[in-house]
Amino acid sequence: MRCPYCRTDNDRVMDSRACEDGFAIRRRRQCLSCKRRYTTYERLEEMAVKVVKKNGIREPFSREKIHQGLARACWKRPISDEQIEAIVSAVETEVYANFDREVGSQDIGELVMEHLAELDQVAFVRFASVYRQFKDVRDFVDELKPMLNRKS
Repeated sequence: MRCPYCRTDNDRVMDSRACEDGFAIRRRRQCLSCKRRYTTYERLEEMAVKVVKKNGIREPFSREKIHQGLARACWKRPISDEQIEAIVSAVETEVYANFDREVGSQDIGELVMEHLAELDQVAFVRFASVYRQFKDVRDFVDELKPMLNRKS
């Protein structure tokens, strides 16, 4: 592993622990040249699941794209990076458990919305507005009605 600061390939592992429900290993490393510390993650390389987008294009599954969409939806909300990462990990686990070769982008969006609805309603509506391509205020109201009825 090359140090991200000085690019030397000489480090030692300070600490290792399982994370993401045991599907990854977090390693704390220290560069022996510059003495700076950094964190790396080791994940199992899964079979490549392709995401089928709405227009029919297929592309490799990317947890980073899910993370970016969640980060935008959760912007300025009281949601930690750990909570976002937990949703990303949960969605990734469900995709690899339930789909062999291909998964529709709509399936991924629905999984993300399920987890977001439990975490933060504002972030849920933000994500849903982009994912479901709301055209006007009525679309927002239609999405909020079930949430408001559950509160009553």
